[in-house]
Amino acid sequence: MKYNKIATVFCAAALGLMSLTSCEGGDLFSIDSPDWLSSKADSIAAEKAKNQGGEEVIEGLQEDVYNIGKEDLTSGFWTLGKTYVVPAGQKWQAQFTLLVNPDNVYYKNCYIVFNDYNPDTEDHLGTEYGVIRYDNDPTKNSEWGDGIDRSLVKANFENSSANDAETDPSVQNFNGKVTITVDRTEGGVHYTIDNGTCTKEYIQPNDFTTTDPEGRLCCRIGIEKALVSFIGSTIEPIGGFTSKEDKQPLSIKLSGVAKKVLQGTTLEDMVKNVVATVEFEQGVSKEISASELTFQAVPDMFSMGKKTLVAAYAKTFKGEAASTPVIGTAEFEVVDKLFTSIGATDNSTAFWGAHSDNIKVNAGETFVSYFTNYTNGQNNWNNFCVVLCAADNSEYAVVRADNYGWGAGYENNPGLVLSGGQADWGAWLSAMDGAKVTTYVTNNGDGTADVKAVMVGNDGVTYEQYYNGILINSDDFYFRFTVDGCHLEFDTVIGAEDNSTGFWGAHSEIINVPVGKTYTTRFKNFTNLQNNWNNFCVVLTRLDNSEYGVVRADNYGWGASYENNPNLVLSGGQSDWGAWLSAMDDAMVTVSVTNNGGSADVKCVMIGNDGMTYYQDYVGISPVDGDDLYFHMTVDGCHLVFE
Repeated sequence: MKYNKIATVFCAAALGLMSLTSCEGGDLFSIDSPDWLSSKADSIAAEKAKNQGGEEVIEGLQEDVYNIGKEDLTSGFWTLGKTYVVPAGQKWQAQFTLLVNPDNVYYKNCYIVFNDYNPDTEDHLGTEYGVIRYDNDPTKNSEWGDGIDRSLVKANFENSSANDAETDPSVQNFNGKVTITVDRTEGGVHYTIDNGTCTKEYIQPNDFTTTDPEGRLCCRIGIEKALVSFIGSTIEPIGGFTSKEDKQPLSIKLSGVAKKVLQGTTLEDMVKNVVATVEFEQGVSKEISASELTFQAVPDMFSMGKKTLVAAYAKTFKGEAASTPVIGTAEFEVVDKLFTSIGATDNSTAFWGAHSDNIKVNAGETFVSYFTNYTNGQNNWNNFCVVLCAADNSEYAVVRADNYGWGAGYENNPGLVLSGGQADWGAWLSAMDGAKVTTYVTNNGDGTADVKAVMVGNDGVTYEQYYNGILINSDDFYFRFTVDGCHLEFDTVIGAEDNSTGFWGAHSEIINVPVGKTYTTRFKNFTNLQNNWNNFCVVLTRLDNSEYGVVRADNYGWGASYENNPNLVLSGGQSDWGAWLSAMDDAMVTVSVTNNGGSADVKCVMIGNDGMTYYQDYVGISPVDGDDLYFHMTVDGCHLVFE
C-alpha cells in the first residue's frame, strides 16, 4: 500500500494519488499473484490446450467475463457472482475456470445458490432454497438448505478425507474449465457441475415451491477462498453481460475500517485489514486488498477526534493505469481509550454529575453489567450508584456501593433485605480504586427488584453487596449508573482490538442462569467485516464447560442440544446480509439467555451502526439441565466491549 500527502480537497488528492500508483500489465492471473498462483494458472491453461479437441461446444453461450473472488484466494464464504434467472421449462448453462486453494481444505471451492424469484425486491432474490457445493461427502456439509434433498445427489467421486479431517488432496481435481447446467425442461431441477474429471449432479424430480407467478429460479455461483473466472453464459444475468474488453473503475467502497483507533496507531497498522470493493464499467466489481490502494488520513492520525480516511485506486479491471482514479472515504475517530466511561477521570465529578443510559429490564430478567470503579478514596459513598427508575425517570430507589440507599421503593419497606456492611470499611474503600465490579439487576416480575454487586478489589479480595425486594412497577422498570467523586470505565474487552483474535481465542466470564430466569448482558460488537460469522458467539454450557450448544450472530449454531433438534425454532436470517454485516461494526448488542428448565432460549437484539435494529433468536435449545445452565461469550475475528 502507498501513502502520500493529500491536499485539502479530494480532487487534488486524486491527482496526487494517481501519480504515485504503479502501472502493472498482464492478464488477470498476474496481478500481484504469488508464484504458486501463476504456476497453477499455467498448468490449467496447458491442460485446457491438451484437451481442446474434446471440449463441449455450448450453443448460445455468450461472453460474460468477470472474476468471483480475489486472485490471492483469500475471499471468504458467501462471495457471490451475478444472479442468473432461469425461466420455468428452460435450461441455463455457463462456463468458468475454477482455481481452488492449495491448502486442500475440502470446502474451499465453489457452490451454487438457488433462490426463489421475487419481483418486488431490488435484487429479485426471494426465499433461499439451498446451496450445493462442488465437493461430495455425505458425512459433511457438501449441500444444505430446506429445499435440498441430499439423497438426490450423485457423483463420480467422493471426498477422500477421513472422519473429521478437513484437508483432502483430491480437491485439486476440481481445477480447470467447469461447465454448469441448470435444466428445468423436464419440470424438475437437474443441476450438473462438470470439469471433464469430476461430475456432480443433483436430480430433483419436482420443482422448488415458488411464489413467483412465472415460476422463475434465481441461480448464483459463489466461492470460499477460491477463484472463479467466468467465461460465458447462455442467459443474460441481472445487470447484463461483461465483455472481455478492459474496463475503467467507476466507484470504490471501503470495508474493514475501524470506527475507533487508539492515539499513536500508525496509518499502516490501521488500514492493514481494509478491503475495497471497486465497481467497474459494465457492472463488474472486484475486491481490492489494502496493498493495492493509496491511503491518507485527513487531517492527520496524531490528534484526537473525528477523521476521514481517503483511499484511491488507479487501475483498470485488468490492472492497467486508469484514465481517472476513484476515491473512497470512511469516517473514523482517534481516541485515547476504546471503552465507555462515566465521570471525569480525575474523580472530580460530583454526585449526580454524570449518568449512563437507562437500560430496560423485563419481568423475570436479570441484567449483568461489568465495569471498573475508580474513587477519590475520601468517603465510602465516593463510588458507583445504581438508580432504579421508570421510563419517565421517576425513581423507585437509589442504592450505593456501601450498603445504603433511599427512595419510595427502599425506605419503610418491610420486605427489603440487605446483605449488611463490609467487615472492614477502610480496607474496602482502599480496595475500590480500580475494583472490577459486576452488577446484577433483577426484575422479579412480582413488583420487586434485586440489585447485587460483586466487587473484586485491587487487593484481590471479593466483596459483595445486595439489596433484595426493592418495590417497583415490574412493567415499567429501568436502571442506570451514576457517580459521586468517582468514575466508571466499561472496559471489559474480549478479543484483540484489531479484530485479529481467531475463533475461540478469547472468552468472557461464565454466567449462571437459574431455572425460570433470563440473564442479559450488553456489549459493543466490532468486526473485521470479512464474513458473517466474524461476530460474537454465545456458548451454552454446564459448570464444567461441557457444551449444550453454540450459536452465532448470523442464524447458525451447532452442538448436541442444537443439531437434529425438532423443537428448535430460529428467527431466520437477515433480509440483507451485506447491510447487516456492515452494520455490525460498532453495533450495540443485547444477548438474553432464558432457562426454561429442560430447554434454553437465546435472543439477540443488535442495534447497528446504521441505526437499524436486527434480531436473531434461537428458541428451544434442548435438552439442557435446568440446574446446570451457564453461558459465556466468545469471538471470531471480532472483539466485544461490555457496557
